[in-house]
Amino acid sequence: MASTQVSVFGSSHSFLGVMDMAKKPEMEIPEMYIRPQEPAIPSDEITLSAIPVFDLKTLAYENARDAELDKLYTACKDWGFFQVVNHGVSSQLLEKLKLEIEKFFDLPIEEKKKYHVRPGDVQGYGTVIRCKDQKLDWGDRFYMVINPVERRKPYLLPELPASLRDTLESYFRELRKLGMELLGLLGKALGMEMKEVEEFFDDGMQSVRMTYYPPCPKPEVVVGLTPHSDATGITILHQVNGVEGLEIKKSGVWIPVTFLPDAFVVNVGDIMEILSNGTYTSIVHRAAVNKEKERISIAMFFNPKFEAEIGPVKSLLNYENPPLFKSMLMEDYFKDFFSRNLDGKSHLEKMRVVKD
Repeated sequence: MASTQVSVFGSSHSFLGVMDMAKKPEMEIPEMYIRPQEPAIPSDEITLSAIPVFDLKTLAYENARDAELDKLYTACKDWGFFQVVNHGVSSQLLEKLKLEIEKFFDLPIEEKKKYHVRPGDVQGYGTVIRCKDQKLDWGDRFYMVINPVERRKPYLLPELPASLRDTLESYFRELRKLGMELLGLLGKALGMEMKEVEEFFDDGMQSVRMTYYPPCPKPEVVVGLTPHSDATGITILHQVNGVEGLEIKKSGVWIPVTFLPDAFVVNVGDIMEILSNGTYTSIVHRAAVNKEKERISIAMFFNPKFEAEIGPVKSLLNYENPPLFKSMLMEDYFKDFFSRNLDGKSHLEKMRVVKD
């Protein structure tokens, strides 16, 4: 198959991607990409008022904060995601990021092979295949851990083209500030002290995924990203080239997310659902693909420190609110998540306390 490279991953493989294949619309889509589809509700049938949007400047004002925190609490409880505007990340940096990521995905396949997922790992360029009949996503991705710095793979971020590497580092610095501010606000809305939030997340495990979704001649038979919830505290998503495709599952139906200009989409991850003892809800989402346009996105994932114990925050527990989830070290949680295929919220359900 064009543009794919296979390497051993335990008893499985990793594919570099589908970009070259997508350039040949006369080709039949291989069976490994075809899967049953669940239709989404057209976005024009959804009232925009139902999609939570927050202005970070408003959240910073003391006289408006309580009302906004109540709205944020409700958004995380009922929707599991929201959009953020006036987030402080400059449009110039986002435009530079767009150009650099586009150049990276346009590199010849031989260049990108330098970053392929290596045996026994999940980081790098490519899609990990863990079983014979696994369905593949219609997309090319590059995933890597970026914090703690000593956990970085020396052959990934340090070896990227210099201009892309420098731009990514600038973006990571800005997103770290935004991520900690948002985590603090989510904690405050729950009743957590900032000290508790920092104990979990300050200098925590952070990772990033850049994804290129090529046009597909039959977008209705493939998925760009398998339906799943994120095994994170929060995820901050940027639609790099402005092409939409994110869909969330709410009340059993798929809803396309319409992005506001220059907004980030933030979603609650499984870890935040665990820490909040089920008050906040991680959202199952997927990526649809387009027949005419490619879609490019970058997602940054914010997690607790590797040595932190993941479980319901003790200050939130009492007789009437007993723990709903078990506890586990972040290091073990991370390894366990990446040892299995994406499958809705199945990983979170493993952590749930089973009542007698």
